[in-house]
Amino acid sequence: MGTEAGTGTRRGPRDAGRITVVGGGFAGLTAAITAAESGATVTLYEAHADLGGRARTAAAPYRTNEGPHALYSGGPHWAWLKQRGLLGPVSAVRPAEALRFRFHRHGTLHRIPPLTLPRLARTAPELAPVNDDFTTWATRQVGARGARAAAYYVAVALFHHDPGSLSARFVQERLHRAAALPPEAHYPVGGWGALIERMASRAWDLGVRIETDARVGELPTVEGPVVVATSLDAARRLLGDETLSWPSGRTVLLDLALAARRGDPFVVADLDGPGWLERFTGHDPALAPAGEQLFQGHFPIAPHESKADGITRAERLLDAGFPAWRERTTWRREALATGRTGAVDPPGTTWRDRPAIDRGHGVYLAGDQVAAPGILSEVAFNSGMEAASLALRALRLSRRANEASAQGG
Repeated sequence: MGTEAGTGTRRGPRDAGRITVVGGGFAGLTAAITAAESGATVTLYEAHADLGGRARTAAAPYRTNEGPHALYSGGPHWAWLKQRGLLGPVSAVRPAEALRFRFHRHGTLHRIPPLTLPRLARTAPELAPVNDDFTTWATRQVGARGARAAAYYVAVALFHHDPGSLSARFVQERLHRAAALPPEAHYPVGGWGALIERMASRAWDLGVRIETDARVGELPTVEGPVVVATSLDAARRLLGDETLSWPSGRTVLLDLALAARRGDPFVVADLDGPGWLERFTGHDPALAPAGEQLFQGHFPIAPHESKADGITRAERLLDAGFPAWRERTTWRREALATGRTGAVDPPGTTWRDRPAIDRGHGVYLAGDQVAAPGILSEVAFNSGMEAASLALRALRLSRRANEASAQGG
């Protein structure tokens, strides 16, 4: 078991009690920092050698995330990170890159999306019903073709093979923000791993004890509350609670390095099916060796489809957008992500229906599939904040009860 501990600037006395965090991804680090800032003594256990979870960034020469990642500036974690000096350098979509968006529709590339897409995206999410599926509702707004194109476009924020079958409110919330102008999407320079390193340093400075290579096989029997900030599958095994389940996506991830070529698109969005390719060296050239361009994409697949089916669709999109890409390929990696791409809400459900954060008996759940609002990483952040807040509240109530008991005695 590797152990790393840090001491440094602390905010307030360390007398608020003890909190244990299991999982060192974005949610776990958020919970640990929140608890430590309020004076709790925090120990964090991470099963892997490195912190970050799905926010880890691979080592050079190809600094890839686990699939396309973006940090949305309209989310609550943006201000939280910025206030603490953790946001670091970020890159936005430059106007020149925005002009290199391409939309794959009816088998060919287009420079502009169908006019129905921005019109639908401007619709306030509150107007979309929870109980209808997105296709049914969007068809009433812009017709069947426009609804289908919008559903496939927003798959970039869903990682799901059939976005149109999901709750209209859920999908519209993501479409409204994914298609916002100016774009909300920003990219931490150096990859998400650089952001995780800053968060880890903040935790160490607050006195959080961080143990890596520390796989927890059963719920820790420790003093104080426990925040379980793992995948939902891992939490289900750890807590022995079969009710901990919620639908997620299943998607093929493709990482590709190509010899640089002028005129390559920045993004190719597939409107004939769910799929997305993005040139990440467009905003951070240091993610790949000089003279190479790094692309990351994802291609959601249905339960009956195979990884090969997703790769076939990816290569079809590459054929349309990147001439001679096979001869230009210098590096390639493929993966299948199942149940690791965040929660999706079927019709009739909202984020409130997902597994609750408060599991009782001093156990709290955090991650990207639990009962917290937001899109993409915002769910992990919001749940980490809420789990830590509930744990701190439990400690305060326990201390008051103990004080009252002592006075009564």
